[in-house]
Amino acid sequence: MTGAPGTGKSTLVAALAKAWRAEGKTVGILAVDPTSPFTGGAILGDRIRMRDLSGDAGVFIRSSATRGALGGLAAVTLDQARALDAVGFDLVLIETVGAGQNEVAIARMAQTTVVVEAPGLGDEVQAIKAGILEIADVLVVNKADRPGATQTVRALRTMIETGHPALKTRWMHHGQMVGVDDRGVSNNHDPAVWIPPIVETVAADGKGVDLLISKIEEHQRYLEGAGLRDQIERARLEAELMDRLQASLLRRLLGGLPENALAEAVASVQKRINTPDQAIEALILQAEALPVES
Repeated sequence: MTGAPGTGKSTLVAALAKAWRAEGKTVGILAVDPTSPFTGGAILGDRIRMRDLSGDAGVFIRSSATRGALGGLAAVTLDQARALDAVGFDLVLIETVGAGQNEVAIARMAQTTVVVEAPGLGDEVQAIKAGILEIADVLVVNKADRPGATQTVRALRTMIETGHPALKTRWMHHGQMVGVDDRGVSNNHDPAVWIPPIVETVAADGKGVDLLISKIEEHQRYLEGAGLRDQIERARLEAELMDRLQASLLRRLLGGLPENALAEAVASVQKRINTPDQAIEALILQAEALPVES
């Protein structure tokens, strides 16, 4: 679950969890809060908005701070999701900090990415800049009882018709324009291609939540039928291992350098003696010259 701040993600997550609990399914919720770059603190207030779920043994809620991690997730989110999967939760919901142009790490991690929009938060250009068409499996217009909801739905539908990667090469098919109908359902396109549906919700009242669940489950069936579930997991694991490898190599490099090596590299760039690339190369050469511990 991702989207700009103020779209009602936490309320929507709570509404989804209550609906799934009514079906007897267990739900794990991982909420990510931003860390202040000035104080280093985080409010971790998502659990306050989900207080209706307190006391339910079938729901586990964990809030984490980003602590400088990019992509809308915390560094520990992957491990937390893996732990909840290991103990047998039927569903694991991840609520991100909020999706911007670079905050799309959730799309690599989740099987189904739900992007939440709301009316009155800015013009349509902002949504395009956020790259939602690239990461969304399901689009939600929350707070659909507010003025401007119809325009938001229309703008998203137009964006899908004109900009979705799966439709760019499918303008005409047997003389008919590929499009999205009033329910946000694609028509006249290759059935093997998933086109994000648009769902209107009012999370505070529970309106549209059942339809949203049906679209999420429909996307899960699509992944299963198309044989994409394992492919997504392999891609996620590959990206995760690369990230962990980079972090591990960096720790080893910095841990093996002399105490003042980094400061000297910074000074060489500041004094215009070296370029940043030259300074990095010098650090690597220093690390390679150090004796290897047995």
